[in-house]
Amino acid sequence: MLGMTARPTTPTFAATSEALWALLRPFGQEHLLAWWDRLSPNERADLAAQIQSVDFNRLGRLFRAQRTTEDWAALSLRAEGPPAVRLRGPNPYSAAEAAARGREALAAGRVGLVLVAGGQGTRLGFDHPKGLYPIGPVSKASLFQILIEKLVAVGRRNEVAIPLYLMTSPATRQETVEFLQAHDRFGLPEADLTVFCQGTMPAVDAANGKVLLEAPGGMALSPDGHGGLLAAMDAGGALADVRRRGIEQLFYIQIDNPLATVCDARFIGYHLLAGSEMSTQVVAKQAPADKVGNVVSIDGQVRIIEYIHLLKEAGEKRLADGSLRLWAGNIAVHVFDVALLRRTAAEGGGLPFHMAQKKVPYLDDQGRLVEPPTENAIKFEQFIFDLLPAARKPLVVEVDEATHFAPLKNAPGDNRDTHEHVQTAMVALHTDWLQQAGAHVAPGVPVEISPRFALDVEEVARRIKPGLKVLRPTYFE
Repeated sequence: MLGMTARPTTPTFAATSEALWALLRPFGQEHLLAWWDRLSPNERADLAAQIQSVDFNRLGRLFRAQRTTEDWAALSLRAEGPPAVRLRGPNPYSAAEAAARGREALAAGRVGLVLVAGGQGTRLGFDHPKGLYPIGPVSKASLFQILIEKLVAVGRRNEVAIPLYLMTSPATRQETVEFLQAHDRFGLPEADLTVFCQGTMPAVDAANGKVLLEAPGGMALSPDGHGGLLAAMDAGGALADVRRRGIEQLFYIQIDNPLATVCDARFIGYHLLAGSEMSTQVVAKQAPADKVGNVVSIDGQVRIIEYIHLLKEAGEKRLADGSLRLWAGNIAVHVFDVALLRRTAAEGGGLPFHMAQKKVPYLDDQGRLVEPPTENAIKFEQFIFDLLPAARKPLVVEVDEATHFAPLKNAPGDNRDTHEHVQTAMVALHTDWLQQAGAHVAPGVPVEISPRFALDVEEVARRIKPGLKVLRPTYFE
């Protein structure tokens, strides 16, 4: 089902300037009504709905608390490597044992997929939701097509319907829904798709905490981060579907990584065998300053220190064998128990907000749109990985970057995470599968394997003839 909550067109009480003024005055936000008399009835209704959706008391507390953020330097120096299943053991469970346990959970219908797809392709020069980006090196398949076809293939392999809970943003929701409908959801039954929209938070002036206007009838709003997932799932009907189906684990990925192993049975199995409430995949960092979050253990708690907060001295520390002490790089692939989400909600709802200084265009006192030359505003976001300290027996599982992680983030010309970098990684992986299966791929020839054709090297070996020669660009579907 397309679980889309209708956007409110009328406020929850009469949108009179007096009523709104009374709501705003205690928080010093009356300037939001500066252009009220010039607005049309529809614009007034929209602005009133925006104002009524904001918890100005909480917003004020967040602004006042911005200077009491964590001491990342001290935390970095206390940080150690996290408890982990490493690629080169010893580990408490075998890979085969974990895969069998994960397949059991999948076949029993206890696993759902959360796909976070609220971002736009602006940094890529792509004026659409990032999920529509044509990344297939031969097929030009979109990110949505690749990841959803992986999900459908996993469901077929395990003879089960795996529901997809797709989180969009206000900026991407409509176009995403239309795109998926136009392509018949790439084989995913309509009943197994719930689309919901993440919440927003207003940006505030960094100097005084006043909410910025981006237009006379609209606040400067931005998505509240992937940590707003729980509230968004509840509001958009996804949690109700989770309860109805008896889903116990949610597998979480982000739209920008086409190498993600969707609903990875082995990863799910490790999570279950460890009795974990939240597990996260990581890759081994190649250098201390790699631009990934650092998954660490601090005073017995598993946490993530963003690379911008990691003290240089801490990041460069090494163990006796020469490896990095803080080695685990976050790739935003998680499994979490639904019970953890429910408990988090029951205990007060929520994850902490993180604050970032950003350049945000705004209306000045004369109603002119100002493009600030430097950071002028504070945006507030929640991060899903902040569930880790609250989770029982959190687990970290290392995977090979070459086979699991190639995020599409940067425009051409950057040194990594570009269109070219992602396609190169996809071609290398699929070439390796074909060669292991007995095929000969001519040097420099791009190949791509559709999830409909195969999900792994074993499946490729069953589908091709030994000695197959690939001499030109080929899409296996």
